[in-house]
Amino acid sequence: MMTISPIAHFHSPLTSKFGIPRQSGIADSLHGTIVFTPEYRNADALRGLEGFDFLWILWGFSENIHSAKHATVRPPRLGGNTRIGVFATRSPFRPNNIGLSSVRIADIQIATPDGPVIEVVGADLMDGTPIYDIKPYLPEFDSHPEAKAGFVNSNEWQPLEVKFLPTADISRFTPTDVNTITQLLSQDPRPHYHSSPDRLYGMTYKGYDIRFRVEGGKVIVEKIES
Repeated sequence: MMTISPIAHFHSPLTSKFGIPRQSGIADSLHGTIVFTPEYRNADALRGLEGFDFLWILWGFSENIHSAKHATVRPPRLGGNTRIGVFATRSPFRPNNIGLSSVRIADIQIATPDGPVIEVVGADLMDGTPIYDIKPYLPEFDSHPEAKAGFVNSNEWQPLEVKFLPTADISRFTPTDVNTITQLLSQDPRPHYHSSPDRLYGMTYKGYDIRFRVEGGKVIVEKIES
């Protein structure tokens, strides 16, 4: 049996599971930072990484440790009611709680108070997620655009329109933040067995509670609370 320990932790404006993108790359303006644990804060370990555009991140579903695991799961892409084998999905409820994501490198900073750090965009990780390994993405070997994708091919995901009401003050956010929030909400972060247009949901972003409801194919942001 192999024992693994985190080499780093992820820092993100998303501090709860609700609202996390269901796949990496969906919110391509969502910024995050890989901060290494003290024993791995060695700039030599990142030598040459500046020559790559993307990374593979091997990480842990740290919030699902005590969740029940089953042989079948209900993917959101299938409406949240149809069951399919867990190994035919990317469900977070996996036997070993291990996640794999491809993210784009935005910047590599060698000398920071936390040692070398990697800024990335498009990650589907929440704040504090343990990272067990990183590897460079190699398009020659890792990209297979002709490959079939099972139920994903036959169930196209339609992003929702996002509308901010005047009561939702977005002036506190940068344009990039507003774009990121819009991308996250357009993917409809609700559980797919929820359909009430009157129910108000909350997504945490940078310490703010984004309160919204979904009605008629639109996400309506009603207020933003600190």
